[in-house]
Amino acid sequence: MKNRVVILFTALFIALAVPGALFANGVEDASDTMETAQAKYVFLFIGDGMALPQISATEAYLNYQNSSNAGVRLLAMSQFPAQGLTTTYSADRFITDSAAAATAIACGQKTNTGVIAMNSSATVGLKTIAEMAKEAGMKVGILSSVNLDHATPASFYAHFKTRNDYYEISRQMANSDFDYFAGGMVRLDKTPEGQKNAIDMMKDNGWEVTTTRSQLNTLQPSDKQVYAYYATSFTRNSIDYTLDQESDDITLAEYTKKGIELLDNPNGFFMMVEGGKIDWACHANDAGSSIGNTIAFDDAIKEAVAFYNRHPDETLIVVTGDHECGGLTLGFAGTQYDSAFADIGKQNMSYEAFDNFVIKPFRADNPNGSLADLLPEIEKGFGLTNLSDYEMQLLETAFENTMLDKKERAKDEATYLNYGGYEPLSVTITHILNNRAGLAWTSYSHTAVPVPTFAMGAGQSLFNGYYDNTDIFKKTAAVMGLGQAVSMAR
Repeated sequence: MKNRVVILFTALFIALAVPGALFANGVEDASDTMETAQAKYVFLFIGDGMALPQISATEAYLNYQNSSNAGVRLLAMSQFPAQGLTTTYSADRFITDSAAAATAIACGQKTNTGVIAMNSSATVGLKTIAEMAKEAGMKVGILSSVNLDHATPASFYAHFKTRNDYYEISRQMANSDFDYFAGGMVRLDKTPEGQKNAIDMMKDNGWEVTTTRSQLNTLQPSDKQVYAYYATSFTRNSIDYTLDQESDDITLAEYTKKGIELLDNPNGFFMMVEGGKIDWACHANDAGSSIGNTIAFDDAIKEAVAFYNRHPDETLIVVTGDHECGGLTLGFAGTQYDSAFADIGKQNMSYEAFDNFVIKPFRADNPNGSLADLLPEIEKGFGLTNLSDYEMQLLETAFENTMLDKKERAKDEATYLNYGGYEPLSVTITHILNNRAGLAWTSYSHTAVPVPTFAMGAGQSLFNGYYDNTDIFKKTAAVMGLGQAVSMAR
């Protein structure tokens, strides 16, 4: 009864503090929702760079795997009973970055671009919902498919004026009292000379550190802190794109499943899981890699749904994006009203793998090579055949730029608009493939379109409607009975 009173008071406080925060957001019977909303187990999934275009493209692609008819095959997240739209702007920009967006979600307050869990002047730390959960006696896990000192995961455990100081952020991670970190590595290459890196710090602090599937599988629930990271990626700091994974690679879903096993306890847990490589793929305008990693992200969500099915009255699952990335559009001038999502299925490697395993060695070994020498590799990796004169001209120009040393490449506006700072040939290949499928891009950066937020479980109705990303913190905290955002002197 005491918990129910606390939760009721907290939710009412939010309703008074934020006009319309409950009743304008689609809660038909707010009193019933507030009285019954209790969450002992809370999952917060953040698809970095994921908005409706990324989800819709993935669902259309999945449909085309089994049908030639137009339609969609819904992801697990799209079938959640509560569905809302969320604004993403930061304190100083309409188009946010991940640090400001994740801080809003983690702390319930806006901050400036690049700031990690601090106020907009970067003078006061903001207590995160993960830290509040830990103080309430819950276990806490932070997972990501990219490096764990990247902006989104960092905003749940670290407090710093800039997202770019990876060493300081990883040092705070090593000294955290959280229970489980998993997914990507930390940036060991950012360790100052003469200083101990974060992984060695964690080992000194008694953490169990694992890097292989066999080590991960042997972990058993205990009071020992765990950092399970992926060490065999050719990208070093992150889980490989799904298109590039081998059969023995560890997936985000596996890390999520193990996290549930390790964190489950009588006091409950809070787990944040980021699908970070959706964003990275969209920055590079690689729809195939974005779609593959959206599916991988949804597979991790399915692990939480399986847990929910065992604890339906005590579990809350929230899924959102921190922002959209790339300005992905489901439509292209060259294909008009037609779509050909089956073409995306011809791609079997990411732009990043093509850079590393095709372009780099070719450029080193064939300084006088031609595009014709690479056409078989382009067909093998992306299924591009029957190239038109227009497409061949695009590839020829991109190839010439790719064969130049980066210092010799043009820095003009046209070059950026064509290639966005990526390998010219790789990004041109994905542009051609995506355009053939009926997809297009407007940016190599983030955009400000609202993102969807889905919820299932205790207090789910609070997440219906149209609201700001700061409200995700407020609604989740209300369901958990944690109260309002708290500033912390630092």
